[in-house]
Amino acid sequence: MPAAKVRTRTRARSGAYREFEALLGAYRDDTTRSVLSAVPKTGPPYLYDLVTAYPQRLGKGLRAALCSATCAALGGSRVQALNSAVAIELLHNAFLVHDDIQDGSELRRGKPTLAREHGVPIALNVGNATNLVALRCLMENRGIVGAQASWHIMEETERMMTYSLEGQAIELAWIRDNACDLAERDYMQMCLKKTSWYSFIYPMRVGALVARPRQLGAAEFCRLGWYFGAAFQIQDDILNLTADGRKYGKEISGDLWEGKRTLMLIHLLNRCNARERAMLGGFLALSRERRSRKTIERVRDMMERYGSIDYARRAARQLAGAALIEALAAFRGLPETPEKQFILQMVLYVVERDR
Repeated sequence: MPAAKVRTRTRARSGAYREFEALLGAYRDDTTRSVLSAVPKTGPPYLYDLVTAYPQRLGKGLRAALCSATCAALGGSRVQALNSAVAIELLHNAFLVHDDIQDGSELRRGKPTLAREHGVPIALNVGNATNLVALRCLMENRGIVGAQASWHIMEETERMMTYSLEGQAIELAWIRDNACDLAERDYMQMCLKKTSWYSFIYPMRVGALVARPRQLGAAEFCRLGWYFGAAFQIQDDILNLTADGRKYGKEISGDLWEGKRTLMLIHLLNRCNARERAMLGGFLALSRERRSRKTIERVRDMMERYGSIDYARRAARQLAGAALIEALAAFRGLPETPEKQFILQMVLYVVERDR
């Protein structure tokens, strides 16, 4: 495509998401202020002072924003949803701290991970403390949204934690056992548990419970959140290989260094020849420390040659399209509020974002 057309398309895309990103930033800023207020100001060193480290690095804040926007789109109060959004953001940051330990990651939002900067024992304790502060916020919901809604939100939290831990266990087992015979359906099932539930299904269901505690169906937002989360995760995996390192904030090709079974890697393992498959199996059997940059680049080139990255891009877009159809159905008949439009735009934003 000519450079002029690329620039035109980029400007058009940027303009389409300008209003979305402005509202996302407003949600994030409100949530971050409340997160920092929720964390105790005094305590032992290397505990509460580090709980605020990741929140202050200002991620996108998608999950908390989705909770607040869902509540408002359904006619609820963003003010009432804020405490739940804060809990969701804290739970997310606790997951990040623990995930960075499990993956041996070096960077988080452009800076060294807590484990790299302060060591694994301190980082592990900070992650646990972050979950504790989130739990306190959830307990405070009783006085904000009432006993019934508060209890239902706790039930949703327990279910989300169960699925998230199971999803993480699946991914860790694939790495530990050097699984090389996976299919796309295995990846999608892992995404449902690890990503879709905590990042999309849970925030939407919590927002709905704040808005209308007696009307949430058992499976409401689940199909939408599954498609939503899978599209998000695939795009995240693509960016890990292709993003501009100055914007990305994490280690480029970190998933390959860590041996993660992304959709691209699964596609490659199922398309390459026997000799290449044996090489990949040997590479994946190595510890992170024994992998070389030269081999990482070779695997990355193989993904390009076999069309694995393009395949993943198509899959992410198809899933985003399915999520958009589900979102239109889920919010059909509701007033055309900025919050409703925000959610619909987020579905497409997750596969268009560049970091």
